Amino acid sequence: MLRPLSLIILLSGPLMLTAQDDALPPTNGKVLDFVERHLNKRVGTGECWDLAAAALRSAGATWDGAYGFGRPVDPDQEPVLPGDIVQFEGVEVRYSTPTTEHRENMSHHSAIIHAVLGEGHYRLAHQNFGRGRRTVGLTDWSTVHTTKGTWTFFRPLP
Repeated sequence: MLRPLSLIILLSGPLMLTAQDDALPPTNGKVLDFVERHLNKRVGTGECWDLAAAALRSAGATWDGAYGFGRPVDPDQEPVLPGDIVQFEGVEVRYSTPTTEHRENMSHHSAIIHAVLGEGHYRLAHQNFGRGRRTVGLTDWSTVHTTKGTWTFFRPLP
């Protein structure tokens, strides 16, 4: 008698979800496509909000036209996905490396989740961050290093 072969795959390291993930909602994929086409370019006037607004318009998403970028996502109840939007309010990020002390403030800032690098660890696509950069770039953000403020994740709606 033949027995079915069982295969167990052990994964180590952080879970990374990117634009290539087939499980993404189509609207999230369209938001990410917009981001990819605009990396290192200025969108609108270069404000952070301009990137989120233009990406949602390009994706045909419905939203309130202000800072309600879609349906709020509670990361304790469902996963944050690439293409989701994050709105920061009064956020301060602090962490140290062996040679440098890092401190960032995002008093009122909008960004797009470019990749999920692990629980509470994201790669952001945004502009008008870090020394006035007004073109779309990527940086990593971890909730572990966030010392104050709030953030809200939004899922773009078709």
